[in-house]
Amino acid sequence: MFRRAAILAAVVVSVGAAFLPAAFSSVAPVSKQDGLAAFETVRAVLQHPRCQNCHIPGDAPLQFDAGLPHVMGVVRGPEGQGAPGLPCATCHATANPPATYGPRTPPGAPNWHLPPPERKMVFINLPRGEPCRRLKDTKENGGKDLAALLHHMRDDKLVLWGWDPGGGRAPVSVPHGEVVAKFEQWIAAGAPCQP
Repeated sequence: MFRRAAILAAVVVSVGAAFLPAAFSSVAPVSKQDGLAAFETVRAVLQHPRCQNCHIPGDAPLQFDAGLPHVMGVVRGPEGQGAPGLPCATCHATANPPATYGPRTPPGAPNWHLPPPERKMVFINLPRGEPCRRLKDTKENGGKDLAALLHHMRDDKLVLWGWDPGGGRAPVSVPHGEVVAKFEQWIAAGAPCQP
């Protein structure tokens, strides 16, 4: 039901209610209050170290649960892939190394990178409503509509890494399926943001 509601909300936002397919006419609406409550779960995830360490205001990524500056002078670079001569892939492979490598070895996931400098998508130290507004701002989020944001949260392998970070790192504290369900509920409510 949440998937149908999410698709409905995406269609409403993208093309307007007048163009809704008949198949969505039976989707139960979600109240604004329920949507705001659902986004609180999403916000907690966006502001977890697994997300915040890469969604940074400056150009140096953060590390570990304490959000310490990345060692070795690592920077975002012009496209979010690291500096010329020191791309993220120098240390970060496409998968976590085996546990036998020990703690604090560089983690890995497909397409390891930071957001590009023109779309940093910062979530650190923001008041309650601001992560929501930034997430929906297509100038900040790379032109993603609500359906694309849901796909990013649900299916992107770099995002999914947050629930299996390896190396003794704390995974995102809310189960992935619950976050996706709350994201869908938020979309179905019209993607409201706290004032």
